[in-house]
Amino acid sequence: MLKEPRWLNYAKKLQAIAQAGLAYSKDKYDIERFEQIREISVDIMNNYTNIEHKKIEELFVNEDGYPTPKVDVRAAIFKDEKILLVKEKIDGFWSLPGGWADVDLSLKENIIKEAREEAGVEIKPKRIIAILDRKKHNNPIMPYGIYKVFIECTFLNMKFEKNIETSNAEFFREDDLPPLSTGRNTIDQINMCFRAKENEIHETIFD
Repeated sequence: MLKEPRWLNYAKKLQAIAQAGLAYSKDKYDIERFEQIREISVDIMNNYTNIEHKKIEELFVNEDGYPTPKVDVRAAIFKDEKILLVKEKIDGFWSLPGGWADVDLSLKENIIKEAREEAGVEIKPKRIIAILDRKKHNNPIMPYGIYKVFIECTFLNMKFEKNIETSNAEFFREDDLPPLSTGRNTIDQINMCFRAKENEIHETIFD
């Protein structure tokens, strides 16, 4: 399990304090102070990561209200003892179909949407395999909290079509996986999905 660097923990806490303060403060002097705190958190992130200052600012400024984790959904779809992976255009590596959850869709609706858009596959969500805190399992580091939800899904049918996110979709055996997009899913997370598939009485894993 990964351990988050202390500086990142400080930067995220400062960002959370600033975001909540900007959301609920009325006094103009307090607002100014919270803006300064947010800028300090941006500077810390900029100095210790490869993320551009402007990009970090945009990520933080676009967040308002009480700070909560983002949600990343991943579909574990099996067929003939193989798991479905998609090839990500952004890095050329492979991952479980999925992505950020849309705010206007339920968890089931999100995973169905992602599977259809990225792999051209129709599924029936079956059960939650795990809800993981990304910072404990995946690199690279991110400037905000993320919960990764892995969902076992029943395969119905498939017709892959070209799209803006993925260039291919294939089923793979556990002992013959392609190079993985480890920011999205690690080998341990793929193995976790296979173990859940084998166990009809799987107990949801969570951090």
